[in-house]
Amino acid sequence: MKFKELEVVRTTVSFPEFNINKGDSGTIVIAFTSPHEAYEVEFVCKNGSTKAMFAILPEHLELIYSE
Repeated sequence: MKFKELEVVRTTVSFPEFNINKGDSGTIVIAFTSPHEAYEVEFVCKNGSTKAMFAILPEHLELIYSE
């Protein structure tokens, strides 16, 4: 599935190296097409600070919200 920047997504797997669990939600900040489709996703804490931001393959994401 092609996602767009600023869409809210949920992880379908855990990323323990980033302290991100399956089901955590984040916002797509950059969409990559080369060399492979991937998405830079930002995850924030409840206080609004960035918890983690890293590239994720599309098969590890599902859409929650799109404008």
